[in-house]
Amino acid sequence: MIRCGFCGHEFPEDEGIRGCGRCGKPCRSVRCPKCFYENPPEPKVIKALKGILKKDGKTR
Repeated sequence: MIRCGFCGHEFPEDEGIRGCGRCGKPCRSVRCPKCFYENPPEPKVIKALKGILKKDGKTR
């Protein structure tokens, strides 16, 4: 889950809008489907920690 840095909306990464690709750089940002704010991707370390905590049943 990604929490938008602008509006606070939580959404799964696959529901977000991928980077536009207009600048020619390999953009990995995810746009919020509610306000279209461009959020940076969640670091792999954070994803791994969430996965570990989820297995233990300690996440919401």
